[in-house]
Amino acid sequence: MRTLGFALLWMLVVAAGCRVSHLTSEEARESLEESSVASQAEALTAASVEISTDFTIGEAVQNAAQQIRSFVESQLPCAEITLEQATLTIEYGARSGNCVYRGHSLSGTHVISVESNDEHDVIVQHSWDGLSNGRVSVTGEATVTWSLEDRSRHIVHELTWTRLSDGRTGVGTGNRTQTALSGGIAEGIEVDGTRGWETDRGRWDLTIDHVQMRWIDPVPQSGAYVLETPFDKTVTLSFDRLDEDSIAVTASSGDRNIKLKINKLGLISRQ
Repeated sequence: MRTLGFALLWMLVVAAGCRVSHLTSEEARESLEESSVASQAEALTAASVEISTDFTIGEAVQNAAQQIRSFVESQLPCAEITLEQATLTIEYGARSGNCVYRGHSLSGTHVISVESNDEHDVIVQHSWDGLSNGRVSVTGEATVTWSLEDRSRHIVHELTWTRLSDGRTGVGTGNRTQTALSGGIAEGIEVDGTRGWETDRGRWDLTIDHVQMRWIDPVPQSGAYVLETPFDKTVTLSFDRLDEDSIAVTASSGDRNIKLKINKLGLISRQ
């Protein structure tokens, strides 16, 4: 009996250890869901940041703001724009006409303030109120910096985002560097840095390692995320494009690898 009791106890310990160490399919899917919503929010704000960078570096901030206004008007006739000094308030969808930029059909309010436009120090502040592309909605603010020599953008943000299809939300911060893909900024961006957010599930912390994102995709097409999850597991999500519509994702934790697939609409399935 003593030997049997010890054997049963050992089996329970081993089983408990397996439950803790092994990544389940549900955890892999949830990790991809969370990173997908965060990626979609990032792509939306990145597109609205990108529309505000078309000005001559080194001129007065008021001149830069006027150039941004002219560019937005040329690209998005749907926008109602108010300019005061070096600050623009943009209401997307207030007028008729095209409201699509970098694959995002925009609505909501966007405030852009050019704080510095020196050759070595460009600083633009952004705030969004209900910025949406019909899939996610974002409210919050960001500081974007770059220079004439360093064309990469450094973005520090505080955001709240909501996936409109099911109300899934996140509240968090980020510190990232963005550069254009080899095909140019029109194709998408490469991102490195960190993000962290809170949901009703708990805390998520994300390290972004050379991920390449196209504007229209729900997740990166290459690179990796390392995600610290509220279920006490570190999940690595590796991305690889399968075709124009879908991206393969390998979720890894410990000795377990789970292969998933996500399409342009954000629908997840097993590979």
